[in-house]
Amino acid sequence: MATATAMTESPAFARRIEDASFARRIEEASLNAWPALHQMLLDGWVLRFARGFTKRANSVVPLYPSARDPIDPSAAAALLMKKVRFCENLYARENLAPIFRLTSIGEQSALDGVLAERGYGLVDPTLVMACTLDSKRDASSAFRELPQADWLDAYGEITGTPQSARALHGLVLNGIRTPLAFGVLTNGLEQRVACGIAVLEAELVGLFDVATHATERRKGFGRALVESLLAWGAARGARDGYLQVLEANAAARALYRQLGFVPAYRYWYRVAAR
Repeated sequence: MATATAMTESPAFARRIEDASFARRIEEASLNAWPALHQMLLDGWVLRFARGFTKRANSVVPLYPSARDPIDPSAAAALLMKKVRFCENLYARENLAPIFRLTSIGEQSALDGVLAERGYGLVDPTLVMACTLDSKRDASSAFRELPQADWLDAYGEITGTPQSARALHGLVLNGIRTPLAFGVLTNGLEQRVACGIAVLEAELVGLFDVATHATERRKGFGRALVESLLAWGAARGARDGYLQVLEANAAARALYRQLGFVPAYRYWYRVAAR
């Protein structure tokens, strides 16, 4: 386990975390690590569809600035509204409520304001946190890698996810094209008590679906699992790790800070009323 001294933020990492291009790089990797079943591009926006399984895979992501933004403010507002309506119509055809995933990386206040005026609620403000892997990360002896099907069973047991959701979950995971590890942590009775996924993309490793069984929390399993997943990524060349945590989850945020994670950027959803 890395020590508190080892968790000290390195100068090189401090420079990276302040660079907007680093946040953009994480955002791209996170979208690749949680792929939609289908997606299309619209003037800098990515429209993602996965039959309603998770907001991340079924939302509009304004990833890059528009290549067509007019200088005239009224024309720019008209273009923005046209794009929003196009998305609304497309998601309606899929029988899905339109969802927009906005980030603090670029200037998205105009879009955020338009969506608020159209009755979109603000949902799940989230921190994306990153850490350096300059210091050694050690995998727990209780850490196990599982095949995807077995891991989905473990995830269902740990989180209480219904069996009906596992097929779509599996389809999303099947779409990941970079190396990944399906990890679980066991207790002294060899019961699976925590689980998570590590997805490697070049110099980054992202952690997803990190969960600890409700009866086994505050026993160190979550910490050991995260360290083990980071160690898996570091052993394969990753130099930075990232994950996403709800801003309201103070306990998880505190744990991740202890493990060396710091905020990189924020995102939130705007969800249309149905």
